[in-house]
Amino acid sequence: MNKRRVLFIASTGGHLNELLQLSPMFNNYDFHLITEKTKSNKYLKRDYKDRVNYLVYGTKLHLFSYIFKLTYNCFKSLFLYLKYRPDYIITTGTHTAGPMCCIGKIFGSKIIYIETFANMVTKTATGKLIYPISDKFIVQWESMKKLYPDAEVGGWIF
Repeated sequence: MNKRRVLFIASTGGHLNELLQLSPMFNNYDFHLITEKTKSNKYLKRDYKDRVNYLVYGTKLHLFSYIFKLTYNCFKSLFLYLKYRPDYIITTGTHTAGPMCCIGKIFGSKIIYIETFANMVTKTATGKLIYPISDKFIVQWESMKKLYPDAEVGGWIF
């Protein structure tokens, strides 16, 4: 039996921490994990070996270099998408995941977005981008249903 191909993607830090809460289900799928490369997540290569790839870490604080890094990450996301051809893309955000979700939508992947636990009353920039194209949009707080009326309340991921 062929397992579904699932790509899990998130920016480093809290978004990645939330995504990794789903790790008990990773082996149910032909999975791949993508995040930004930082010193704090080098252990992922040890834990997931050839099932992890990194994008360039970029912060909006340095807008000029961020634009170049974002452009590079868009092209690398396209390359990685075509390499793995996931049936599903599951993400907790943020900017790292936006291009991959858009690419996936164009090529027919199902997009599952989990809005961050950190937001109880405001939308994230990536949430605003992905909400209209997601196949399933999950919020962790009931209060977020006011902002995303078609979302499902999934409860806390922690």
